[in-house]
Amino acid sequence: MNNVVLSGRLTKDPEVRYSSGEEPMAIARFTLAVDRRKKEGEQSADFISCVAFKKQGEFVEKYCKQGTKIILAGHIQTGSYTNKQGVKVYTTEVIVDALEFAESKKSGNEKPSGGFENIGDIPEELPFD
Repeated sequence: MNNVVLSGRLTKDPEVRYSSGEEPMAIARFTLAVDRRKKEGEQSADFISCVAFKKQGEFVEKYCKQGTKIILAGHIQTGSYTNKQGVKVYTTEVIVDALEFAESKKSGNEKPSGGFENIGDIPEELPFD
């Protein structure tokens, strides 16, 4: 079984390109910094290459940038190619199947404690029965 779940932050803005053809497809590449469990007081991270296609790629392009914390589910894919110097290069990356934000967007319009927004006074006469 080849499944992976990661939580981390984008190390930089994603690189997005679109495939050619009748129906262009978004391909978003990004690196996720994932904290490693270490002894108390020590910090370490792994930097994991990820690729999101189609709708997930469009989501990454539109909503994710450097520092965005996300949770993703996917699978590991390995491959290889020969570079311009004739050296065989091996690759490992996570292909994203699903992703979501791991924290709310911080803004000046924060909701009051409890997660409820103040909608003001409720009028005595409601516009419906």
